[in-house]
Amino acid sequence: MQEIERKFLVKGEDFKRLATAVVPILQGYLSSVPERSVRVRVWGEKAFLTVKGRASRDGVSRFEWEKEIAPHEAEELIKLCEPGAVEKLRYLVPVGKHTYEVDEFQGDNAGLVVAEIELSVEDEDFVKPDWLGKEVTGDIRYYNSSLTKNPYKNWCGDE
Repeated sequence: MQEIERKFLVKGEDFKRLATAVVPILQGYLSSVPERSVRVRVWGEKAFLTVKGRASRDGVSRFEWEKEIAPHEAEELIKLCEPGAVEKLRYLVPVGKHTYEVDEFQGDNAGLVVAEIELSVEDEDFVKPDWLGKEVTGDIRYYNSSLTKNPYKNWCGDE
């Protein structure tokens, strides 16, 4: 399956009043090499195991496979993950015919807020709300797997 998504920084907090849901997420990586990542995610009361392939040159698309697993299995797998779990609150924000997933990071990545939008095709039109900031699609610093190794607190002043 092909995942097609664009990623943007977020300005302000206007998105919060538009959110239809807020879900706490904890995730770790069993593997985070550039060729593939294997992620364990606890999403509220559910849990998932996800395999992602290498991103396209522009970072917009890549292979993704995901399977729901039992939460107790995820808890055990997280113990095996590489150091540096990612904690965040995910806001689901409908805009036009899409729903943005806005992640407000916690812990060592506090202060980072990123919006992702999944598309059907790479050149699909979508509404860009006022709170959407700079596009960071393809910038590996903003990949969750990168944030486990080099948290936002280490480089946020470099921007």
